Amino acid sequence: MVKSLESISRMIDHSLLHPTLTDEDLKAGCLVAKKYNVAAVCIKPYAVRLAKEMLSGSSVAVCTVVGFPHGSSNTEIKVMETEKACEDGATEIDFVVNIGKVLSGDWDYVSREIKAVNDTAVEKGAIVKVIFENDYLTDDCKVKLCHVCNKHRVAFVKTSTGYGFVKQPDGTYMYRGAVDSDVILMRRECIPEIQIKAAGRIRTLDDLLRLKQLGAARIGTSSTVAILEEARERGYL
Repeated sequence: MVKSLESISRMIDHSLLHPTLTDEDLKAGCLVAKKYNVAAVCIKPYAVRLAKEMLSGSSVAVCTVVGFPHGSSNTEIKVMETEKACEDGATEIDFVVNIGKVLSGDWDYVSREIKAVNDTAVEKGAIVKVIFENDYLTDDCKVKLCHVCNKHRVAFVKTSTGYGFVKQPDGTYMYRGAVDSDVILMRRECIPEIQIKAAGRIRTLDDLLRLKQLGAARIGTSSTVAILEEARERGYL
């Protein structure tokens, strides 16, 4: 059986979200995404128009983030961010839930917000990936979030932002990102129509393949080149 390089590249959202990335870095990242024909570029909101222009004529989607990275903006602001992103050319929205509201158990608020952002995106012809930021959450919260997302038929649920560092008792910060148990939980609790995106500390081809086996349809990574070149070396065509 031929190992398909396209089956790997089309799982990848090439992440261009680090706060230190310059305009030149973002342009270079778009060229990488176009060269390797990944699923999407996930770019800073102000650069959506740039990405749309640079990816014109390719099959690479333009994705951006809303309420990023902490999810604490007012719902109205998240809706406005979504509208602006879509107007600028984004067709995929990675949106962070209000983490504090999730932990407070204010599920009416959380549900209304997910519905508002998802409805706005769908009306504009875009899809939504709801970011849970699992490092902060209990399994009970993750399960409940999956069920809320089921209710609103979002396109994807996503494990992490890549920036959810949790303060430890000794004052240091730790980040797990996409872990196997969370992908398994999310795939089990979400309806089949909802896809899973894993993000955070995905750096190798084996990471991608393992998460795919567990049920992830997309991954978010900045290690796109390393993963796809490793795939070439291992016989993916």
